[in-house]
Amino acid sequence: MSDISYCDDHGYFDTATCPTCGAAGTHILDGSTRRQVSKFLSGALRHFPEDAGLDLDDGGWTTLDSVVDRTSEKYGIDREAVIGIIRTDPKGRFEVDDDRVRAAYGHSVAVDLDSGGTPVPDTLYHGTSPDALPSIREEGLKPMSRQSVHLSESVDDAKQVGSRHAAEPVILRVDAAAMGDDGHTITKRGKSVYTTDRVPPAYLTEAG
Repeated sequence: MSDISYCDDHGYFDTATCPTCGAAGTHILDGSTRRQVSKFLSGALRHFPEDAGLDLDDGGWTTLDSVVDRTSEKYGIDREAVIGIIRTDPKGRFEVDDDRVRAAYGHSVAVDLDSGGTPVPDTLYHGTSPDALPSIREEGLKPMSRQSVHLSESVDDAKQVGSRHAAEPVILRVDAAAMGDDGHTITKRGKSVYTTDRVPPAYLTEAG
């Protein structure tokens, strides 16, 4: 991961210079520590809040102060660095609401994420392993160990996700428009992730 810097006029960024004004900004955190802390925050807010000393409400929210405190204790970084990691996450894995923060998607603990009402593309994608195809053709996509099925906005994003499960993942095309017409709810979470309860086989075809 890239280092994080801060521009007085335009906030946090993780490029060589501020993408808005080109200023060098103030260095906040190195990329190596950023990677470690990002993994910790993702795990703590999605999977093991109690182990991390966090208390999530029904919507998955916890106080920003508690996240800063736990992260600072573990990694010795300051509040500005923690907020910088949350604000610049490339996948939009975190949501901030005033003094609260939560993971935008991917929970294995029970939370109730409200529908965001964001428009959904007509076609979405899902990357999976070839071994999983027979059961998917029979039963569709199911959440498995997570609360919901995760879908991607592009083929490239789906390949990246699918590569976690297979060297040559299969990319499935999801007819999101038809799902919506038939009453299935699909919700955008983060920058390019969409979630739904399940995807029946009728809405799936292999891409390319």
